[in-house]
Amino acid sequence: MKSNIPSLQVETFYHLYNRGVNGGDIFRESENYTYFLNKYADLIAGVADTYAYSLLKNHFHLLIRTKSEAEIQERFEEKKKPASSIISLQFSHLFNGYAQAINKKYNRTGSLFETPFRRKEIADEEYLRRLVFYIHFNAERHKLCADFKKYFFSSYQAFLSNKPTKLQTEEVLSWFGDKTAFVSFHSDLKNLYSDFDF
Repeated sequence: MKSNIPSLQVETFYHLYNRGVNGGDIFRESENYTYFLNKYADLIAGVADTYAYSLLKNHFHLLIRTKSEAEIQERFEEKKKPASSIISLQFSHLFNGYAQAINKKYNRTGSLFETPFRRKEIADEEYLRRLVFYIHFNAERHKLCADFKKYFFSSYQAFLSNKPTKLQTEEVLSWFGDKTAFVSFHSDLKNLYSDFDF
């Protein structure tokens, strides 16, 4: 049966998110998060840039912008497929590969993620700013920590660090003005938070 979910298009911002089947955990221990991020870096860097992320016990959120047709075709020249197909294929490799590793490690069978994964196209910069906050705030929202700014498996701290990162930190910070404004925006929106519809 053909899915009605639209394929990921080139040069487009997306909020990608998904959860475990029946709300089950997809991350059980610290090394699972690290493994997912490493696999993500290996498979997705060629098709998309990453702007924010948060990995939680039973779901995840990603803010990405897909690369151009030319960039993807150059990187995956041997595949001889449209760029949108290559993007979908790389995400499929990520989720299937991660699920297989978890199934093997914990002696489980069957699907790990709900399918298809959710995606929402974003075209408005103000929405992007609020979405960055939402993604970072998620850990506190779901009571996985007392303060989202200290949650280890999100991109928040990377924006405050001077260490190299694969995130598009400079572009994201430019949406807010600078690091100080980035921090203030997060604090202000947390104080106003009322379960935004994302």
